[in-house]
Formats: sequence, C-alpha cells, structure tokens
Amino acid sequence: MSRIAIPASIEDAPEASRPLLEQVTKQLGSAPNLFRLAANSPAALEGYLGLFGALGKGRLPAATRERIALAIAEFNGCGYCLSAHTYLGRNLAKLSPEEIAANRRGGSTDERADAAVRFAVQVAETRGHVSNGDLFAVRNAGYDDAQIIEIVQHVALNIWTNYLNEVAKTDIDFPVADGVAA
Repeated sequence: MSRIAIPASIEDAPEASRPLLEQVTKQLGSAPNLFRLAANSPAALEGYLGLFGALGKGRLPAATRERIALAIAEFNGCGYCLSAHTYLGRNLAKLSPEEIAANRRGGSTDERADAAVRFAVQVAETRGHVSNGDLFAVRNAGYDDAQIIEIVQHVALNIWTNYLNEVAKTDIDFPVADGVAA
C-alpha cells in the first residue's frame, strides 16, 4: 500500500491537476498510479509532464528512451518503474525480452544503443562525474552533444520517478516485471 495518498480518480485529485490527468488519460487510456501520485502537487505533475513531453520531441528514439528508463530503474531498484518500463518497452517500443534483460543489466544488444545505455548508467553511478573516456565512448558511438544532453535529462527524469515511487512505495498497476516483489 502506498505511503503517500494516491487520488483514486481524476475527480479526487487537486483541481489544478485534473486537466493534466485528463491529458494523460487521453494519451495512455488511463492515469497510472505514478501520475495520480504526482497530481498531489499540481506543480510537480506539470513539471514532470512538461519535461517528459519536451524530451519526447528530442532526437533520441523512443526505444533508446525506454532502454535508459529500464537501466536506471534497475540501478535504483524501483519495482514500479521496472514494471512500467518493461510493459512500455515490450508493447510500445517493441523491445525483445533479450533486449529488456540487457537494458536491466546496463547495456543493450544494439551496439549504438549500448553506448547510450552504458553512458546513462555511468551518469547515475557517478552522479554526473563521468570520465573523459565515458564521454568519448558515447560520442564515438555517434551521439552528438544535443543527444548527450538528452541522455542526461532522461537519467534525471527517471531518477525522479524512481525516487518518488520508492518514497511513496507506489502500488504497481502494470504487470509486475520479473524479479520485482509485488
């Protein structure tokens, strides 16, 4: 059971969060627990959706964004995000079970994506204090400065959702990923 109240419905959320949750429902078909949890703070929900939306317009492919989310969720031990991104990775980004397993180990079966995922994990592990070698490796794989900045933002966004879900102990409302306690 969540340690922070999650509004049971859009109508139960603060008034300023309701239009945002309605947008989420239009896009996803429902408002998952993470979004309703964040809705307790309309400012936090707006900030999350704003950054998420902006990054969706970036140059990293959706599959790479999901790969990074899986790697960071595993790194942080967030069962909610592992379950959500396993579901999204499989069903939206069309990642194979082998790819999802590689992402959770901090890599990828795709050579170029592997550099992005490994760099993302290095950013998290070193709290941004990556080495020149780490930066060289991701650049050498073909990522430019704009894409590197997007990778760092994806790490930060996923750390925020991981931390929020772990603080709240958010109930998982996605199929529970392998190795995650329900």
